[in-house]
Amino acid sequence: MSEQLKFIVEQLNNDPFKKSFNLITFDSLEPVQLLQVLNDILAEIDPKQAIDIREEMPEQTVKRISSLLGMLKYKPPGNQSDVSSFRQGLVTGSKPVVHPILHWLLQKVPELKKRAYLARFLMKIKVPADFLQDDVINDTYHQYEELVEGFKTYHKECEHLRTSGFSTSEIRRDISAMEEEKDQLIKRVERLKKRVESVSNHQRMLEQARQLRVEKEKEESLTYQKKEQKNQLFQAEQRLLRSQQQLKDLRQAAADANPESLMKRLEEKIKINSYMVSEKLPKELEGIRRTVQYFQKVSSEPAMGQADLHDMEDKIKEVDSQINQLIEKRMMRNDPIDDKLTLYRQQASIIFRKKESKAEELQEAREELAAAERDLKQRTSQTQGSHGEEVIRGDELKRLVGKLRSKGTAYKKKRQEIAELKAEYGVLQRTEEILKQRHETVQQKLQTMEAEKGISGYSNTQEELERVSAIKSELDEKKGRTLDDMSEMVKKLNSMIAEKKSALAPIIKELRSLRQQRGELSQEYEEKKTQYESCAAGLESNRSKLEQEVKALREEVAQKENRYHYINSMSEIIEMQMERVAEEMKTYVSSDLQERKNTISAFFFLSGLQKLREEQKLVRENHSANMEQMKMWRDLEQLMECKKQCFIKAQNQVSIGQIIQEGGEDRLVL
Repeated sequence: MSEQLKFIVEQLNNDPFKKSFNLITFDSLEPVQLLQVLNDILAEIDPKQAIDIREEMPEQTVKRISSLLGMLKYKPPGNQSDVSSFRQGLVTGSKPVVHPILHWLLQKVPELKKRAYLARFLMKIKVPADFLQDDVINDTYHQYEELVEGFKTYHKECEHLRTSGFSTSEIRRDISAMEEEKDQLIKRVERLKKRVESVSNHQRMLEQARQLRVEKEKEESLTYQKKEQKNQLFQAEQRLLRSQQQLKDLRQAAADANPESLMKRLEEKIKINSYMVSEKLPKELEGIRRTVQYFQKVSSEPAMGQADLHDMEDKIKEVDSQINQLIEKRMMRNDPIDDKLTLYRQQASIIFRKKESKAEELQEAREELAAAERDLKQRTSQTQGSHGEEVIRGDELKRLVGKLRSKGTAYKKKRQEIAELKAEYGVLQRTEEILKQRHETVQQKLQTMEAEKGISGYSNTQEELERVSAIKSELDEKKGRTLDDMSEMVKKLNSMIAEKKSALAPIIKELRSLRQQRGELSQEYEEKKTQYESCAAGLESNRSKLEQEVKALREEVAQKENRYHYINSMSEIIEMQMERVAEEMKTYVSSDLQERKNTISAFFFLSGLQKLREEQKLVRENHSANMEQMKMWRDLEQLMECKKQCFIKAQNQVSIGQIIQEGGEDRLVL
């Protein structure tokens, strides 16, 4: 509490309040003065609150302060959450209510200023739904909401500009520097004019210089137009290339679009979609349903304790042991038919997993394709202008120019490489031609020699036979390798299966003995665990008792310290009040009338007398009207009493008539 008071006093003594308080004077403030200090702080946050609370009714003051605190999102600390007690504390100016408000406000003055400013425009007016059925009111309310949204956007832009680094001081410095440069340029132009006036025909020369400047500006505009036309030409070429590529794709699709290919594509799509609909999606849906049912079952079940968890762990252990026993029995049975079936099952499971992975890849590819198409549509809609033409922005144009420059340099390098390759290709082509000519001459000589020897066509037949024999030998080697590989694989698999069985037999025997040991150890573990839990529960209860005692002692020490500080502060306050009382008595007893008038008792007597006179004046002014009002209320009371008596008499007459009628009916029955 003392730290809170110190902070409040320090902030009130600083700008913009400048109250010159200390701890004693601030703590001795009257409730009205304390509420006035609170109102001054609220006026600093919202200038509309700058009023004197003595000129305002207490109910209006509390209503105004409460509404502003609610708008600023103030939450009363601790036990002040009750609205009625909080308002009562504000009415009476209670320190435990007002001091936390002052502390909270002084901590966040700039932030609360901004919040109060925004609340004037962003706090929407609540209009009943019955009134909104009127078209005029509904349209006006929609316009009001649009204006609120517009204010939000403008405020965000303003904040962004404030935080973007542009300051008015820098802009002013730039403007002053530019003005200085302007003055220097004007002086330089005046000096040049004076220097030129001494030259003959200076007017004609100035006219020619002006024409030269105009022509340069025209040249710059023409170069800019040339660049724009080049960009437009490049865009048109790009559009032409895209259109040609689309036309080429369409032609290829039309060329491949015979009935058989279309039917095959449609059958593949139908198979894929049928697999997705009949197998994949139902499995995923069933898995999601099982998960939801499991979560619902878990949420509907009551909270599990430690004993329930132990039961579940025991059940899991039993099921695991049963599974292990079944696996051992299956391994010991060693049925060859099952071995063959396991191979087929493994192959089927591998194929099924591949099928599922491909289906998932297909689904992901479709999603990526749909996202890419949406992105493409969005980008094309953004890059189209008002007339449906593609528009390149400034940054995109810079990036495009950079890409074109890099591509131009790469194109030059590639063109140089192509020229070198073409030169080398020409040399190689010439070499090939020479070698072909030599080969032809050698073949002609060989044919002439074969004809002379009577064995024409021998070389061609020999080459064909060698080629066929080489192909046959390669095919034989491939067949032999595949058969050998398959036989070796079968042998390896059989040997591996036998080795695994022989290696697992002693392990299974050891596993049985280990299971027995595990059962004994688990029983011993459970006994030790129960002992540990009982001991831990006892220690925990002792610890909790000690913690409660320590907590109670600490609270008692804190209360004693608070009481000590409170008594010290109250003693200081009482001493100050005693000093003030002594000074008051001294001035009251003194013979000087002027000093007596300056006493506090005289001040309060005069102020009370003035208030009583004002109240007397108000009573005199309203006496006649109040008397008339009182007379009217009395007349109204007499009128209501008369109506009441009339109503009672009418009720009595009706009841007597009913009794007489019932008596007549009874006589008729008799």
